[in-house]
Amino acid sequence: MKTKLKVTQVRGFSHRPETQRVILRGLGLRGPHSTVVVDNTPSFRGMVKKVIHLVTVEETDG
Repeated sequence: MKTKLKVTQVRGFSHRPETQRVILRGLGLRGPHSTVVVDNTPSFRGMVKKVIHLVTVEETDG
């Protein structure tokens, strides 16, 4: 079974560059304390790496 990433936004995105806002929206995050579960793929991992200072990440089972 593939692992997934549980991504929780812990900080707001006001006063952040537009590229970081677009990445958060692309992940499906709407604001602080919102959580999404995404596939553990290189593309999602790259997106998370760009905004790691705004989110927490946990690995979960599919």
